[in-house]
Amino acid sequence: MNTPGTPGTPGAPGAPGSPGTPAARADRGRAARKHVPRSAHAVWIPSADRPDPVAVLERQGRDRLSELLPIRYGRMSASPFAFLRGAAAVMAADLAAQPHTGLIVQLCGDAHLLNFGLYASPERSLLFDLNDFDETFPGPFEWDVKRLAASVAVASRENGHSEAQAHRAAGEAVTAYRTAMRELARMGELEVWYARVDADSLLPAVRSARHRRQVQSSLARARRRTSLQALGKLTEVVDGRLRIVHDPPLLEPAGAPDMAGLRKIFSDYRSTLSEERRVLLDRYRFVDAARKVVGVGSVGMRCFIVLLAGRDADDPLFLQIKEARTSVLEEHLPQGPYVHPGRRVVVGQRLLQAASDIFLGWMSGPQGRAYYWRQLRDMKGSAGVAGMSPADLRAYARLCGTTLARAHARSGDRIAIAAYLGGADTFDQAVADFALAYATRTTTDHATLCAAIAAGVVRASPGE
Repeated sequence: MNTPGTPGTPGAPGAPGSPGTPAARADRGRAARKHVPRSAHAVWIPSADRPDPVAVLERQGRDRLSELLPIRYGRMSASPFAFLRGAAAVMAADLAAQPHTGLIVQLCGDAHLLNFGLYASPERSLLFDLNDFDETFPGPFEWDVKRLAASVAVASRENGHSEAQAHRAAGEAVTAYRTAMRELARMGELEVWYARVDADSLLPAVRSARHRRQVQSSLARARRRTSLQALGKLTEVVDGRLRIVHDPPLLEPAGAPDMAGLRKIFSDYRSTLSEERRVLLDRYRFVDAARKVVGVGSVGMRCFIVLLAGRDADDPLFLQIKEARTSVLEEHLPQGPYVHPGRRVVVGQRLLQAASDIFLGWMSGPQGRAYYWRQLRDMKGSAGVAGMSPADLRAYARLCGTTLARAHARSGDRIAIAAYLGGADTFDQAVADFALAYATRTTTDHATLCAAIAAGVVRASPGE
């Protein structure tokens, strides 16, 4: 693996906080082309010792809740895109087998299309941004770009688009990233830090009336997704007391040991919040907790939701407690700055997002397991990628590419990255070529998982 720089090392290409004039930083970015030419990103040849993708997934599952793993495999078997969502570890190994630029940013680590979405800022503005940080870690910027582009290509094919349309959509995601990064390189530090994508600004950019109605509907749904809405959907009154509903295996009451543990670690979590947010949290009382199955790749991780009540029973707050594990990127990159996985997730989220959840925190639980806390529902929403027309998918891909550039610019050397990318579309077309090649590999890997399920090598629960 070509590693021309080490994250955080002064003078390394793209190290966050690199010293020097803008001209010197741009020179470092252009120098990275000697290590990895922009056109070289088009090439993706599986390594001779590439591990079996099912074996990678099974290795991930060894310390997860075994009774939930069939749900994970069932969800991943639904389609190649579903497989890609759950196979961040597979793609991380594939990316690590190739030379990389050494231009380091705080990576999302899992920047596929459905890990972008809507959420509320602390000021209650609706923002569009990255929204999943389980795999966040410092690494070469292009790994996130390639995962985004590959997800665009896979989604385009699943929607029945032509190969040319899939290539164009993937390329437009990368072009949006490159042009946004070049614009960010010309901005001042505070201007970059305060940059955000306000959801209400999305509508004027939507051309078709049909797509505009879809965006308006998504914004309205997100604004309704609050703890108060969750109260009616996720709770019931049992023996005169409010309780989280029982919907096994996806939502089950926490057992006595888990409940005791959650009450204990609640105070540890509280200590990771700023003082004014501790005051706010102290106005709520613990009501109930339940184990919840979430996502695709996360299935099997320990995850709970906690119901708190404020002024009265009609003033709820739902928090999610999710286990944090080693990022799939860590075995392929130099050691990161945070030993505690929960802290890694929280700090990574705060670095990447324009504004973050006020209840975001972390702590250790029973058996030394790491967890992080956040609000379960805070005006969250995501796009319906399935069924998007070619034009709509291209527009959404551009939005995600622009958003990813803004996130990377907060931690990496945006001037060096912009200089590496340049004004031509060489990088864009190369990554689009990669995206189609990797989409084909994803389809093959998905078929491998389906064959393993059919052969009884792994069990899958359909329809969960």
